[in-house]
Amino acid sequence: MKILVITQHIFPIQTPRSIRSTELVKELARRGHEVTVYAVLGKYDYSNFEYEYGIKVKNIPIHWELSPTCSDGPAKRNFIDKISGRLFRKFEFPLFEFYHRIPKIIATEIQYDALISIAVPHHIHWGCANAKKKYPEKFPKCWVADCGDPFMKNGKTKEHLPRYAKYERFFCEECDYITVPIENAKDAYYPEYRNKIRVIPQGFDFDLDAIGQKKVTNEVPTFAFAGMFYPDIRNPKLFLDYLCSINRDFRFYVYTRFDNLLVDYKDRLMGKLIIKNPVPRKDLIDIMSGMDFLVNISNVNSPNQLPSKLIDYGIAGRPIMDVNPQNPDKKQIDAFMNGDYSSALKIENLEDYHIRNVVSKFEELFNS
Repeated sequence: MKILVITQHIFPIQTPRSIRSTELVKELARRGHEVTVYAVLGKYDYSNFEYEYGIKVKNIPIHWELSPTCSDGPAKRNFIDKISGRLFRKFEFPLFEFYHRIPKIIATEIQYDALISIAVPHHIHWGCANAKKKYPEKFPKCWVADCGDPFMKNGKTKEHLPRYAKYERFFCEECDYITVPIENAKDAYYPEYRNKIRVIPQGFDFDLDAIGQKKVTNEVPTFAFAGMFYPDIRNPKLFLDYLCSINRDFRFYVYTRFDNLLVDYKDRLMGKLIIKNPVPRKDLIDIMSGMDFLVNISNVNSPNQLPSKLIDYGIAGRPIMDVNPQNPDKKQIDAFMNGDYSSALKIENLEDYHIRNVVSKFEELFNS
């Protein structure tokens, strides 16, 4: 089967959607499918990757930004891009460019049996819908629109002008299936399109038998968080305030690219808070497997989203402390510090997240 995948990023950049895209194309190719992936590339040389997996990697040309974020890492935003982004953000700049670029890709490609478009950004889905309208004879026979976070009904709807709801309805109308990572995510899409929605979780390649087998021998309570913090939906302030009040030694490792919400606590915690730059995903899982427990700061007002890092936490095999950022449970924190993990968050049916099972679900959609 000839399969086309269109996404914003693939590896080596480490984001939930780049991981989703990379793992999908690798497993599809392993199964003998003829796979082409389009992404916003950079200077990274994909020739070895193409040779190893038999995958064609092609670039989505970006013209609206002088320094776009490419798959080989975040760009150093120049002054013009920063100002333009702030001035025109409500007009979906610069991501709206995908709406215009993707039809040109479809127009130049051969006929494919199936298309997987991957969001975020949802503007990629919009571009695919635009391509289907413009070039119906060249459009793939089956189109699966894969969604991470929702768009219009994402819990922060004010970020998007109401006029852009028509683009979400446009892609929902044109695609054959909409895939979301969890059952609750269905509620974030318009009711008239929910019959198209199928649940396919994030997929990873991992050894199920190795989970929880590593021996942990830390001298003081040692725990970690990996990911991003946000002032509005994932703010660690109250959790960190309580950690400052605990009169005992511990080590809290935070792997993040954005530490602006943490800087005030580095001195207050006197070496107990260790901030690290992100590391490759497999290395991170190995590091986390040596922790006493892991910390998840839950998203406020975002029940339709499941941070993909929770799957990595589950693969690491360590107890997970789920923290409500608006009301941290102090008794729970104390219990974890004392080695009582009875209230740990459970990641059920971890095998569902194995890439083999995930790709099988996509193949079922193609064959239906």
